[in-house]
Amino acid sequence: MTAGGDGARRRGRRPAGEDTKSALLDAAGVEFTERGFDGATVRAIAERAGMDPAMVNHWFGSKDALFVAAIQIPVNPDEVVPQLLAGPTEQLAERVVRTFLTVWDADGGGPMVALMRSVSSHEGAARMLREFITKLVLGRVVRTVAPDRAELRASLAATQVAGLGMVRYVLRLEPLASADHGTVVAAIAPNLQRYLTGDLGPLPEPESP
Repeated sequence: MTAGGDGARRRGRRPAGEDTKSALLDAAGVEFTERGFDGATVRAIAERAGMDPAMVNHWFGSKDALFVAAIQIPVNPDEVVPQLLAGPTEQLAERVVRTFLTVWDADGGGPMVALMRSVSSHEGAARMLREFITKLVLGRVVRTVAPDRAELRASLAATQVAGLGMVRYVLRLEPLASADHGTVVAAIAPNLQRYLTGDLGPLPEPESP
């Protein structure tokens, strides 16, 4: 009788820790959508959830990790970025393309593709996708390897990664949609490598106002 009652209580009510994490994730989703990654602060997220800011570090470790959890993308930048940078720099683009393909193919595109489907109609989704790619993944990679113009290189690299995701998983254009990883890597990596580390050529000076 006692054991059965305890089991019922366990099924009917989540542990307090799960409630805390859920509240933080809900608050983070709102803050990141409204303010972007840079504008959202740990303090503001905690206040929205009615908690102490220390709870963010306790449950997630950092704002970066909370951001990734809030948008439900199965990629941990703190793990992926070192893996991308571990090999020869001249093969960096190959590792980038192969890594994204592996993650996306594991669940048919998953949450990141869901974000891609939303970007045209939802500015919050566009901002979150943009900041995940350019700040937490490619931005960190580019800042390590780029000979110059890191911000521009991150943006150019994002056109390749986001464009690949859109065409392969959202539009599903053939033959790219069903091409094997080796074929996709061979086709896209050379141009991506130029964006990451190659010569971008001279850029025109901005026009005076």
